[in-house]
Amino acid sequence: MNAQEMLERYAAGERDFSRVSLVHVCLCDANLVGVHLEGAELILANLKGVALTEAHLNQAKLNESNLTHANMIQACLIGAEMIDIDLSGANLSGADLREADLSGANLGGANLTNTQLEGANLMGADLRGADLTGVNLEQTNLAGAKLSGAFLN
Repeated sequence: MNAQEMLERYAAGERDFSRVSLVHVCLCDANLVGVHLEGAELILANLKGVALTEAHLNQAKLNESNLTHANMIQACLIGAEMIDIDLSGANLSGADLREADLSGANLGGANLTNTQLEGANLMGADLRGADLTGVNLEQTNLAGAKLSGAFLN
């Protein structure tokens, strides 16, 4: 499947794209609210500005993808692989990132208000300027993470 086919099927009402492989795809500014992408491969994808509100991406592989300024409010990303991903300026408020691997991720300036990060791997992640209000960081690996300017409350 390619990006155009996925967008056409989404526009026609389809929402379940579980385990699809969209490596190196460009879905910039796409509206994919409520889409199901469990176990999908979106490695090296350009998803800048994408709307993934209430999307389901459990166990998805998003390594090295660009999700700058993405809207991922209440998205479910349990156990997702997001190594070296760029989520700078993204809105992840209320998202579920339990057990997700965000090692080396850029979350600079991201809104992580009330995001679930229990057991997540944020080793070496850049969280400078991120809003972590209401976030439970229990069992979260923050080794080497950059936290200067992050709002923790």
